[in-house]
Amino acid sequence: MLKRTLALLTFLSLFVSAPLFSQEQKKDVLVITVNGVINPASAEYVGKSIKRANEQKREAIVIELDTPGGLDTSMRDIVKNIIGSEVPVIVYVSPSGARAASAGVFITLAAHVAAMSPGTNIGSAHPVGVGGKMDKVMAEKVTNDAAAYIKSLAERTGRNAKWAEDAVRKSVSATETEALKEGIIDIVSKDLNTLLSTIDGRKVKTVMGEKILKTANTNVVREEMSLRHKILNVITDPNVAYMLMLLGFYGLFFELTNPGSIFPGVMGGICLILAFYAFQTLPVNYAGLLLIILAIIFFILEVKIMSYGALTIGGVIAMLLGSLMLFESPGPFMKLS
Repeated sequence: MLKRTLALLTFLSLFVSAPLFSQEQKKDVLVITVNGVINPASAEYVGKSIKRANEQKREAIVIELDTPGGLDTSMRDIVKNIIGSEVPVIVYVSPSGARAASAGVFITLAAHVAAMSPGTNIGSAHPVGVGGKMDKVMAEKVTNDAAAYIKSLAERTGRNAKWAEDAVRKSVSATETEALKEGIIDIVSKDLNTLLSTIDGRKVKTVMGEKILKTANTNVVREEMSLRHKILNVITDPNVAYMLMLLGFYGLFFELTNPGSIFPGVMGGICLILAFYAFQTLPVNYAGLLLIILAIIFFILEVKIMSYGALTIGGVIAMLLGSLMLFESPGPFMKLS
């Protein structure tokens, strides 16, 4: 009798603990948001998040994407991180009204699972020069390179390579419904929870081989940009970079005209360094930059030389022209507003 009782209790304990054990083994899904231009800051943020997801053995990582495009080098860094990830990467163009344009198309096509919210769009991936101008031969080379790259990404993930090439060569775009019909994406989903439930059980192929996603009712962990990445992302905005440059020049100007002030010179130097960091990611027209520097020189000389306002007028004209010429790009997100 005692043996039967012990056997029954053992069976019941195993029966009760089994669901608890399976629940403890359930992995989390990491969710990050990329909203804005694809630049070195966002590329570093995505790269580190994917690395962390791999280290923590997450079930998957979801990139909520809304971008007008960005730098080719930063986009390629993100794509390489996605391809090299052991953890499945899901790119979700959301919320409603978002887009995956230009560089965003490459990132979406590289994902193990590509999804879009209702009311979103994807496409227009034709490359443009950083300064907005390329000669015919160079433009053809860049376009052919981008077309070959996006075709390879589409073929790797089993998506529509013809449409992908047209997105580069002809700047075609598609709504979420058209994208699903054309085989550009895998799913249209109204929200993240629905998406995770829909892809549960889906088989994907990572660098470690095939994996079946177990995302239904999983715990979602959101990871925001660190303060460092937020700051770097902000200063690469053309308007912020322009203001930093002006503050930098005027800080040094005040220090030169009032020796010993110290604070304006220190702040001016910091602002200039931050501005020049931002300029490496922006389509800077160096003629415009030189005009702004010339304007500052005129203002300094006006203090030292009596020109009856001639140097000031010249400085104002040079500053206005330089400001108008400073950023030159076909993309509105790369211009001064």
